[in-house]
Amino acid sequence: MKLSKHFYITIFFLLAIATCALWQQPFYTYITLTLIYLGITSWGVFDVRLSYFVKTQYFLKQRPTKTIVLTFDDGPFELTPQFLDLLQRYDAKAIFFCIGEQVQKYSEIIRRMQAEGHLIGNHTFSHQPKNLFSTQKLINEINHTDEALAQLGIHTHLFRPPYGITNPKLAKAIRTTGKKTIGWDIRSLDTIIKDEDQLFNRIVRKLTHGNIILLHDKHLHTLRVLERLLQYLKENNYTITNHIE
Repeated sequence: MKLSKHFYITIFFLLAIATCALWQQPFYTYITLTLIYLGITSWGVFDVRLSYFVKTQYFLKQRPTKTIVLTFDDGPFELTPQFLDLLQRYDAKAIFFCIGEQVQKYSEIIRRMQAEGHLIGNHTFSHQPKNLFSTQKLINEINHTDEALAQLGIHTHLFRPPYGITNPKLAKAIRTTGKKTIGWDIRSLDTIIKDEDQLFNRIVRKLTHGNIILLHDKHLHTLRVLERLLQYLKENNYTITNHIE
């Protein structure tokens, strides 16, 4: 088993504290080291790109020129077919990280996703933050979603943590279930930003090469921005792929 960055940094800080104790350093030194350690750990919890607790792919390998991945979280929803219509119009294949409860509710939409060449990933069954503190609950959530997808003939090894939050409990659950964690390097913030111009500009100005873009298929403003984005990508000769490997 490959050890995480969190493990090595924890060992480093423990050794640093032991060294300070050996050299009888003042008390504020321990406080400073503790605060630095907590700061790094907190950053690792909330920034999935760091691969702090679990290895995470957040961009395409080798950063292929003008090639991006569109990903959609938390669905499917009643609005999702309109997203699929738009993607079909531009011949764009995406990855949908679906919640198990929604899979059971909108199974026909899931079937359509698969039929049209989109990939489907596991996004836990209920997307509840409280489950992030229990390895067994996380394992159950992942397995329950896998079971819901399997009933539709779909099997996936792709996984995205709810809210992009990672911790040792989640890392163990991912290892146990054999999932591959997929993050992003462009977070649209479409659940927060409602202004369509602001949302579109936020995504476009962050475009480089090999980006993985995070969107949600439940908002009308996101749907309208997606159409603008697809047109922009087409006009600027970008390739949209869902080949994440």
